[in-house]
Amino acid sequence: MPRKGPVPKRDVLPDPMYNSKLVTRLINQIMVDGKRGKAQKILYKAFELVQERSGNDAMETFEQALKNVMPVLEVRARRVGGSNYQVPVEVRPERRQALGLRWVVNYSRLRGEKTM
Repeated sequence: MPRKGPVPKRDVLPDPMYNSKLVTRLINQIMVDGKRGKAQKILYKAFELVQERSGNDAMETFEQALKNVMPVLEVRARRVGGSNYQVPVEVRPERRQALGLRWVVNYSRLRGEKTM
């Protein structure tokens, strides 16, 4: 905990193609070793594939997929009288989005195929 008050959140710039901060955050999750250009190519190619195969807008499909993945509740450990209880707590919107993005990227990496 800093003594000078809460640390301000750094705002990300929207990406050049879709003009979306959400896409920038996804690119940052995909990025490994600072290779932003490579991460952008991977994501934009994946969005093109989604658009070709489904015929729907790639951004709408991505936003819907993220909504489906984002958690509403999580359990937190609560110590009461010497024993720990798992108490369900509602997830903050920022954390909900961060967890959803992280899960999408992690499970897409675990797939058997080499493509995104």
